[in-house]
This record gives sequence, C-alpha cells and structure tokens, in this order.
Amino acid sequence: MAIKVEMLRCFHAVVDNGNLMQAAKELGRTPSAVSMMLKQFEDHIGAPLFEAGRKSRLTALGEMIHVEARRELIHFDKSVSMINALARSQAGLVRIAATPSAANTILPPVIERFAKSHPAVRLDVRDMSSADVLHALYEDQADIGIGTIPDSNNFEHFELFSDRFGVVCRHDHSLAKDWDQLTWADVAPHRFIANGSCSMVQDPEFAPILEGSLIMASTTISLLALVNAGVGITVLPEQALPSTYSDLVFLKLFNINEIRKVGIASLPESELTPAVKSFLNILKIN
Repeated sequence: MAIKVEMLRCFHAVVDNGNLMQAAKELGRTPSAVSMMLKQFEDHIGAPLFEAGRKSRLTALGEMIHVEARRELIHFDKSVSMINALARSQAGLVRIAATPSAANTILPPVIERFAKSHPAVRLDVRDMSSADVLHALYEDQADIGIGTIPDSNNFEHFELFSDRFGVVCRHDHSLAKDWDQLTWADVAPHRFIANGSCSMVQDPEFAPILEGSLIMASTTISLLALVNAGVGITVLPEQALPSTYSDLVFLKLFNINEIRKVGIASLPESELTPAVKSFLNILKIN
C-alpha cells in the first residue's frame, strides 16, 4: 500500500491535537476512521509512531516522520492552491508581444482592467516590430501577438482595428500650415526619416522618398524623438502617434488609401492557459 496524503494529514492532526477525538473533529471524520487510518500508516511503515497507549507522545521514528509529513503537507496544500488558482485564472503568466503603437494605445486600459480582476497573474509585455512579434509567437516566447501579422494556420487571428498612413511632423513645420491637399509631391522636398512601418506603404510615388532617406530609426521612441527635435519628418499609421507627443501632428495624405491592419494572433483557444484566455477576452471586447 502506498502512503497517501490522507494518512499524513490524519497523522499530523493527531499529533497536533494530542488525541483521536479532537483530531477526528478537525478532520470531519469519526474517531474510528482516524484510528484505522493511523493503523494503516503504521502497518505500511512497519513500526509504531506513538508510544503504546499514548497518542500524545511520539516514538523517535514518529518524531522524524512527523517533520517530513508536515513539510510534505505544506508543499501539497500550496500546490493544490496554485492549481486551483491557475484554473480560476487567478495566477499564472501572460506573455504579450506587441508593436509600439499597440503597446501605447491598446494595452494600457486592457492591462488595467485585467490586473484588477486577476491581481495574482504576472504580465510580461514586450514591444517590437510586427515581424519580431510573429517570430516570438513561433518561438513560443509570447502567448499573444499584436501587430500587422499575416494569416497563418498555426494561429488564430482577430482584427482589432485599421488605420491610415500619414505624415508626422512638428506642429510648426511648414507642411502643417496648409495640408488639406497634402500629397507625396509635397513630402518629397523635406528630410525624411525612414522607419520599419514604411515597408507597408506600397504607393509607387512613395518609393523614391523612402529610397532617398539617409536616416533610419528602428524604434518608435527614437523616431519620434528625432521628429520632435526637428530633424525631419516621417510616415506612420495614425494610431502609432501617442497623444503624449503634443508638439507633433499627424497629417492625412490626400487621395491615398494606404491602410495598416492591426490584429491579435494566438494559439488555438484549446491550447491556452486560463489566464491567457481571460486576457484575450478582455482584449477583444475592449
């Protein structure tokens, strides 16, 4: 017969209470059931745990076993508590890979809401390019990816929003003074700062502007810092310009329909942990 957790718990209760009656009351069992469980435990060990006729005094072996039993019960109870918490989405880890614009605009209210309802869940948020988001999903470095991610049979997809590309410059830039009919021809004479999202703009008239750029900024923070300092102008999707950059403006381009689609990608729902499922549900309805 293998040692069962019930045997350890019964033994521990008798030691703590000093008698069968109180231990049985604590465990919600009859004294005879507790006595039988102790007998089975001692039979398995092959030696008595208590001195003859006295449940208040342990044998030398009983003392050593009690230390181990107590340690094992603490570990077991913690494990059970963690398993239950995971099943209720109250504990665990959610790993999110997102483009900077998504991280800045979409995630803050979602994370705030999720953190309130799941205070024990750890969140790991990393911002990166859409290509790196896809790589993180394939390498199992992220549970949820947010960005411009191509459809794939490996992941489930959900579209969050779409936005148009436009010019970003300082509010006092000459282009910002009269831009109701802004075209690529108006943009061409100015110093242009390229960025990763420019590859999504397929308009042939934009190609010479991109090719002629001598400055490339790989992150949104460095890109907007350069534009904010008056180094040049750039092209971004509208949602990629955070409202905190009050000195910068987004200028719509006339008669240009370049659109960026931002969506969510994740493994099939059946393969996700409860915590990840809960975060996804909030993300989709936010």
